[in-house]
Amino acid sequence: MVSHDIVVPALYDAEVAHSRRSPLVHRFAYRATYWLVDFDELPQPRGIARWCTGVRKQDHVDIRGFLDDHGVAAARVVMLTGARSFGYTFDPISVFWCYDEADAQCAVVAEVHNTYGGRHAYLLEFDTHGEAEIEKAMPVSPFNEMGGTYRIRASPPTSTVSVRVSLEREGQEPFVASLRGSRRRLTRMSALVSMLRHSSARTRVLIQWEALRLWRRGLMVQSR
Repeated sequence: MVSHDIVVPALYDAEVAHSRRSPLVHRFAYRATYWLVDFDELPQPRGIARWCTGVRKQDHVDIRGFLDDHGVAAARVVMLTGARSFGYTFDPISVFWCYDEADAQCAVVAEVHNTYGGRHAYLLEFDTHGEAEIEKAMPVSPFNEMGGTYRIRASPPTSTVSVRVSLEREGQEPFVASLRGSRRRLTRMSALVSMLRHSSARTRVLIQWEALRLWRRGLMVQSR
């Protein structure tokens, strides 16, 4: 995949959906704004936007070190992620698309965050159907046990982007999360409006409110 249609920096207006299929059936969705940025040349908002929002490398894994550890030589790395809001960040998933000197995709990395402050990066190897399968290595939802396998799809971030993550266990899919977004320009005003409408704090509150609803319905918290 050649990255000619990828524009950075940019914003994606997205819908994020969580679908729980067992032991309780439950689904919720919320609107969010994601930034697409060149990881080596992060945008620097000016004026008041600089103090209100933006993307920081320290909020993520050392992607260059991670790629080196896995023998991947990437000339360019673009990242889809949520931005900081007044210094606070919470982003359940960030995705890195990596390109070689010929501008062809050479790797995709998914970085998962949980509400406990943990994060873990997964190097995705896609099969002929465009799916990557990898063992779960970090607890995310307090209601899911540690065991299981992730099956992940991630389309290149062109005019639209989509990411789908399903948790598989014993031939079942107890949990599926998806993100679908459409690209628009990143400007100082669009960054400020997006931060006010879809802040990181709002995302965390929405997720924890749904967790409370599940707990009240009798879903048990699993030990980490």
